[in-house]
Amino acid sequence: MQRWMLAAVGVALAVAARGGEEVSVKSLLADMTDLGRMTEFPSPAYTCKQFSSYDRASKTPDDPKTWFANGDSGQFLRAEERGGRKEFVMMDADGPGAIAMIWATFGADLQGVLRIYLDGAEQPALAAPLRDILGGKLPHLPPPFSGEYSRGWNLYLPIPYAKHCKVTCDAKNIYYHIAYRTYAAGTPVVTFQAAQLDALEAELKAVAAKLDAPETTGELSKESRHITLNASIAPGSQAAFDLFKGEMALQVLRLHWAPGGDRDEAALRACLLDMTFDGEQTVAAPLGDFFGSAPGVNPLTTLPLSVSSNGTMECRWVMPFQRSSMLRVHNHGTSPVKFSIDVVAVPRPWTDRSLLFHTKWRIQHALPTDPKIDWNYLTAKGRGLFAGVSFNIDNPVKAWWGEGDEKIYVDGESFPSHFGTGSEDYYGYAWCFPKLFTHAYHSQSRCDGPGNFGRTSLNRFHILDRIPFTQDFRFDMEIWHWKQCQINASVLAWWYAAPGATDGFARLQPADVTLRPLPVFTPEKVAGAIEGETLRVIEKTGRLDTQEWDGDSDGKHLWWRGGQKPGDQLLLGFNVATAGTYRVLAHCLKARDYGIAQFKVNGVSAGQPVDFYNEKVILPKAFELGTFELKQGENQLGITITGANPKAQKAYMVGLDYLLLKPGRAAP
Repeated sequence: MQRWMLAAVGVALAVAARGGEEVSVKSLLADMTDLGRMTEFPSPAYTCKQFSSYDRASKTPDDPKTWFANGDSGQFLRAEERGGRKEFVMMDADGPGAIAMIWATFGADLQGVLRIYLDGAEQPALAAPLRDILGGKLPHLPPPFSGEYSRGWNLYLPIPYAKHCKVTCDAKNIYYHIAYRTYAAGTPVVTFQAAQLDALEAELKAVAAKLDAPETTGELSKESRHITLNASIAPGSQAAFDLFKGEMALQVLRLHWAPGGDRDEAALRACLLDMTFDGEQTVAAPLGDFFGSAPGVNPLTTLPLSVSSNGTMECRWVMPFQRSSMLRVHNHGTSPVKFSIDVVAVPRPWTDRSLLFHTKWRIQHALPTDPKIDWNYLTAKGRGLFAGVSFNIDNPVKAWWGEGDEKIYVDGESFPSHFGTGSEDYYGYAWCFPKLFTHAYHSQSRCDGPGNFGRTSLNRFHILDRIPFTQDFRFDMEIWHWKQCQINASVLAWWYAAPGATDGFARLQPADVTLRPLPVFTPEKVAGAIEGETLRVIEKTGRLDTQEWDGDSDGKHLWWRGGQKPGDQLLLGFNVATAGTYRVLAHCLKARDYGIAQFKVNGVSAGQPVDFYNEKVILPKAFELGTFELKQGENQLGITITGANPKAQKAYMVGLDYLLLKPGRAAP
């Protein structure tokens, strides 16, 4: 039997048109790639909110102990019995509306089925295993509609409904986000049906192709107007350009570095770009950050932004104006810069729904990670549309910096209508995974390492899940770090707003755009530790590797994995300088796919079997194996797999960071 199932509802795609206000899968597919639609306040109007598994203990910022609560998995609206199974309700919303995005990641439970019930139907309109529907395994919905990106599982597909939507799964231990639109009562909506995916095959393929290759070269219309700006800017100087006049919109900004031009990361940060439309300065950002590459040239391909390995940078955000447009670059660095910018514009009528393009940047140096705070990404007033953020962090340690949740408040909300489950979850990946990735709507284009040390560059664009606001908008991200330290954090917010809108960004100063050096990474080492990765392998089943992980002594540990089962054994040799009686301590990792193991020292059992299961990877304190008589020279440590926690993924792994010997007393 196939592992996926699209519910057959036997109803063909609705074809009767009810005017331009009708919402359907087809109409919403256009929202996925047409950035010009971002430039007008939406019609029909809607709100965009989010269901998620955030820790329900978080109720008010007046209580800091609970406001930053971090138990963000397995939190559902309720549980329901259906057809002899228990389904956990992730979303329950009245229509008319549409799901815009689903993100999830998994603990031990990988086999849950996601079900989407629409308009009160007893049978789901869409049902499939979580791994398949979010992992690109369903017909018509391969990547880039869905897929796994650095352990985060994403689905970008409009799923409209006329009356009601309920989403459930039968997996208990998952993290999830569901972004959805709610339209005004009476808005005509064609409810999603599985048969529509067959009928829209051509449109789906066209959207996928655009998301995979959004570059605009060769796709400009006959109405397009093009100019090239050439700049050679000495330190402390600026270049200013009047662009176009009249009712138009910039479609493309493409930056090329001249041969010999300084395009290192310090120069990209030190060149400050500002843009003015109809007399309002709405853009103020370092040049490199503006293109989502920060700091330096970090290749990526997203729908609105691209950076190539040769340093060519392209911005495809559409920037409308009614009367005039101007661009200026000020070099606050110490080296001259030379570049050219191709600018493409097209005629675009200005209407009462038209919005100006905004992007502003801020940085905070030496930001303490303790106490935890809500760090502001954007505060805006007026009428507009939130489009996303680019975020960069300088992290002085390997430890994970992003346990913090996003909190988005719209139009005076006292509690955020978007409340997330972790910073990396917001950016579409998971488990603080440092692997680079790029997708039309999100990317991790830089992560220096080891672990999460150094500079990390992230993008997250709200395209299908754009967030309209009529009065005000506030986006905070928790600063929630595993270590007490100081970080440098910067954010570039992208939004559209009606003329006269305001924001909370301060005017940038030269010190803001001066790139500060990072410390040299030096792994910490526990005094006296016998590092696991240095032990001599005497016998083994399965596979042994050295794995890097934050918190390990010397930054790495011995990782035992690969085809293990209960009864498998590992025998290691460790050296002792002086014979004697010693207390033997072990420092080991715990994780969702780790097993239960019995230790022996020189053939003598060391206490009871130890359960190394934990939903997330953690490094608990070292534990005692017991007191033993050890000889001078090589002694032996035996590890035998005895089983696994019922909640664990049955991979039976063990991670040994180090052994530690302390003087002990012989038994009387």
